[in-house]
Amino acid sequence: MGHQTGSGGRPRRWDAELVPDERGRTARPQEDCPVEVALAALSGRWTTLVLRELMHGPASYGELRGRLPEISPKVLAERLRSLGERELVTRERITGFPVRTSYRLTEAGEALRPLLVELYRAGAALAGGAGGGA
Repeated sequence: MGHQTGSGGRPRRWDAELVPDERGRTARPQEDCPVEVALAALSGRWTTLVLRELMHGPASYGELRGRLPEISPKVLAERLRSLGERELVTRERITGFPVRTSYRLTEAGEALRPLLVELYRAGAALAGGAGGGA
């Protein structure tokens, strides 16, 4: 475990698994902290559900609307744009008539899968339900 001087001059012991490097050893949230980066990637209502649907493979905007019928077109477009800006989702134009658009997770987007699975398990445990997959 690493050490840092805490209040009162006593050394602070860090859990090496929870805080493996200096980026997480802050006294307040920092945007470059890996936990903050991961949380920002998932931020926004509906984001986790859009990611979940894309974990099954590429999908068009219409397919995503069909799988998530209660999301408004505006919110879905905003989430896809935001995920694209974070480089978690790519957008591909498929030529033909009519031109179609397909969305797919990037490698970074795919890397969120274990996090979503664990968040589901932790939420189920907190809610008193059985833990399962996302």
